[in-house]
Amino acid sequence: MSGKRGNGEGSIYPRGNGFAAYTWVTTPTGKRARKYVYGKTRAEVHDKWIKLHTAAKAGPVATSSPTLEQYLAYWITEVVERNLKPLTAATYETAVRLCIVPFIGAKRVDKLTVRDVREWLNKLADTCQCCAQGKDEARPQDRRRCCALGKCCHKTLSQRSVGDARTVLRSALTYAMTEEMIARNVAQLVKLPKPRSRKPVPWSVEEASRFLESARAARDPLYAAYVLILVLGLRKGEVLGLSWSDVTFDRHELHIRKQLQRVRRRLLHSETKTEASEAVLPLPDICEAALHLRQKSRDAHKLAARELWTESALVFTTRYGTPVEPRNFNRRFAFRCEQAGVRLIRVHDTRHTCGSLLAALDVHPRVAMQILRHTQIAVTMEVYTHVPSEETRKALRKLGTSLRVGASETSMIPQ
Repeated sequence: MSGKRGNGEGSIYPRGNGFAAYTWVTTPTGKRARKYVYGKTRAEVHDKWIKLHTAAKAGPVATSSPTLEQYLAYWITEVVERNLKPLTAATYETAVRLCIVPFIGAKRVDKLTVRDVREWLNKLADTCQCCAQGKDEARPQDRRRCCALGKCCHKTLSQRSVGDARTVLRSALTYAMTEEMIARNVAQLVKLPKPRSRKPVPWSVEEASRFLESARAARDPLYAAYVLILVLGLRKGEVLGLSWSDVTFDRHELHIRKQLQRVRRRLLHSETKTEASEAVLPLPDICEAALHLRQKSRDAHKLAARELWTESALVFTTRYGTPVEPRNFNRRFAFRCEQAGVRLIRVHDTRHTCGSLLAALDVHPRVAMQILRHTQIAVTMEVYTHVPSEETRKALRKLGTSLRVGASETSMIPQ
């Protein structure tokens, strides 16, 4: 170290059992301030000082850095919740609270290293979430069955969930880079094995037909919802968020505008998942007839509930007019699968049966193309290559005919 430093370059001096140095920098807010570095030897501090001086010439440098927990709290409140949809924001907040902060929340943002992230991911993958979150301990004394009794159930996160936690941290650190708090995103540098995607095995047309016949025969109050998710491929939230103003019988159309979701203990009637999800879909006869039956069902419930009825614009409600809980819809769907004697699949997986059902119902390919939201008719025709048996076609046509008769002559009072 020789030569005289220029004005404002800072200095190296003894401090305690080591040395310290500082450089004047421009902070991200535009102010001039001192930035300090420390070390046990003069040579060590000199190397740090050179790096700091180079960084100061390149652009703004933060003079203080929060812990990861502090920064993530700011990021969730000021960035995520203001720019992302409520359910996405809630998912990010959960990942931060349960998967990131308990492990590396005390680390300073600017001191986080690739090794820190790798060790965190390995530990996260090996940690029993029942133990970490105290799930079994939160149960009443007589209902505890595993971790609280010293019998760890080893409920670890899946490979995909660990990857999702890394994605959340990576997004937060990317934003920290845009705020010029850090120079690189260490979470981006850690590679994870790509999880194998689970290919759903949807119902065959025969299974879907048996499911609908069972729901119709049992006068299931959610029968029309089942028809819409199977024939039109609607998502659960889109079905439960439908309003009567979205149904245009005279034009045989259904408008998809909103979805119903439970987020942080609140039911939200919010925008659809994506802009492409908002659509105007044609109503095949079986869907229109099912919705007419739903109208009669609603009127019967309103009459029976009297003063307990809660007026709502939603198509699907409970017997008292309140919104249908998404989890209750899942439970009802599982119960109906059991009653119909068909395989239990996720509600979302019913979307994969949609194209085959449209073919079985003799819906014109051009109409099916609009329902499936394909941009090319060739893609639709490829779906239509799965031709159901003639017995299945007859069963579905018979079901559609009985629905139209039921809608015009009788009232379908749900059980």
